[in-house]
Amino acid sequence: MQQYQTRFEIRTHGQGLTEFTHMVEGWLEECAISNGVLTVFCAHTSASLTIQENADPDVQHDLQIFFKRLVAEDPGLYRHICEGPDDMPAHIRAALTNVSLSIPVQNGRAVLGTWQGIYLFEHRNAPHRRQIHLHVIGQ
Repeated sequence: MQQYQTRFEIRTHGQGLTEFTHMVEGWLEECAISNGVLTVFCAHTSASLTIQENADPDVQHDLQIFFKRLVAEDPGLYRHICEGPDDMPAHIRAALTNVSLSIPVQNGRAVLGTWQGIYLFEHRNAPHRRQIHLHVIGQ
């Protein structure tokens, strides 16, 4: 049994989804783990992770619009407004999604469906630098 860890920094452009599947795949190749489990962790409370379709960009657009409707950016609704009107909604959106993913690894690759990609889901309006931690264990 072997294990490896690393950390990536992903720069966002504000709200939206940023695919980083290629970064994960490249790192897995370096690790030389044939079969195991990959954990992907987002070390933030106003951004999250998702596995989502990477073929049609309309999916990403529709997800973002849905979450904007679901969690309004209205400072009158929240007590926590000291970091701006988008901060508390970003925390709620992150609570409704995932900050950690577990992905099987087979034959040295993350097991993803044909149209699946790994995304950072930025919930704040301004660009940010987000820390993503990877841990793989296996043989």
